[in-house]
Amino acid sequence: MGWLYRNVCKPALFRLDAEHAHEIGVDALAALGRFRPLCALMEKINQLPASLYKPVECFGLKFPNAVGLAAGFDKNGRAWPAAAALGFGHVEIGTVTLHAQPGNPRPRAFRYPEAEGVINRMGFNNGGAAALAKRLSKQTSAGQRKIPLGINLGKSKVTTLDKAQEDYLGSFRLLADHADYVVVNVSSPNTPGLRELQDASWLQPLLAALVAENQSRVAAGKTRRPLLLKIAPDLNFAQIDAALGVIADLKLDGVIATNTTLARPGSLSAVNEAGGLSGRPVQKRSTEIINYIARTTNGRLPIIGVGGIMDEAGAGEKLDAGATLVQLYTGLIYRGPFFAREIAYALAAGQRR
Repeated sequence: MGWLYRNVCKPALFRLDAEHAHEIGVDALAALGRFRPLCALMEKINQLPASLYKPVECFGLKFPNAVGLAAGFDKNGRAWPAAAALGFGHVEIGTVTLHAQPGNPRPRAFRYPEAEGVINRMGFNNGGAAALAKRLSKQTSAGQRKIPLGINLGKSKVTTLDKAQEDYLGSFRLLADHADYVVVNVSSPNTPGLRELQDASWLQPLLAALVAENQSRVAAGKTRRPLLLKIAPDLNFAQIDAALGVIADLKLDGVIATNTTLARPGSLSAVNEAGGLSGRPVQKRSTEIINYIARTTNGRLPIIGVGGIMDEAGAGEKLDAGATLVQLYTGLIYRGPFFAREIAYALAAGQRR
């Protein structure tokens, strides 16, 4: 299958606009997810065999392997039912916003094959939290899935920073019933002002409100959802310390490190496209931040490591740095749809070449 993707599918897809190719991928997975017999067969083939099955337990959930599909691929929750069939051990959908929004003008996604990178300025294009809740209500419910489902929440573009708290709360109230865990995304570079929410003065009241709302679920007889924060690779260590202080004070369940970067390292230094850079160019910085968080928290805070995983060594590097789980997205573009299976098998077998 790897040969087929490299020599047939990838050249054809790379002749298309990056976003068009992405849409084809989402449509294909959505179709696979609707064809349950084939999907179930592929799940059996592509999940770890019993001899290598070493589930990862993290923030109260059990993950059949350490490799997840990162947010950004499936913003509207259409394709995720097929993720296990590709070998993923969890999947994160979104980023979803309270209000439906078209995102930024096209073109807004650009590949850089020589650097194995992608720049995107999508702008949280999605159908809104209510539409996603309606779709998820017709799918397998939380706690009954083969792999955990995370829902990544962002701020609507039309919502001002001083109203961000109610915006996130609105999405949380609509979607928490359908999530196995919930992620607060304040780190995308493609919504004006969003990254200001990473500052402790904004972050503390925002997360405190979400934590309180999460706790109120218990009083109402519902299940509390693990709550995680996703941070940017462009924060300095003092800013990371401040965010970790808020996380510790409010007892959040974990952190996702990292989102895309505004930096343009190496061969991309002359590129002037706006947006967040993902792929191999962000690998080193992402791993540095993972390691810093792990050392600062003495390994007590669960970390999902994401950013630039393009091979088994890259995934192993993040786990060795202190991550409990890892996530992929750009790697799928360059390595193919069964990349997660390859990484999961290699990690479980201890093969980190």
